[in-house]
Amino acid sequence: MSAGDPAANQAEVQRRYREFLDLMPLTLSLAGLPTSDVGKYFTEEQIEGRSFTIRHAYKAARGLVREAITR
Repeated sequence: MSAGDPAANQAEVQRRYREFLDLMPLTLSLAGLPTSDVGKYFTEEQIEGRSFTIRHAYKAARGLVREAITR
């Protein structure tokens, strides 16, 4: 399969998606964000801030797992 092969690209997308889902519990734990109260919603600014936190927690989780499996 070449780099431009659609089947290879699809397999890579599926692999990355699976990695993302597998890391989500660790990511959310590292982020340490509280849930919203029932019936209360986050503002757009709060969502952006939480997204930033989750994004960085995901990078940390990914690095932690990669470091752990290479030792």
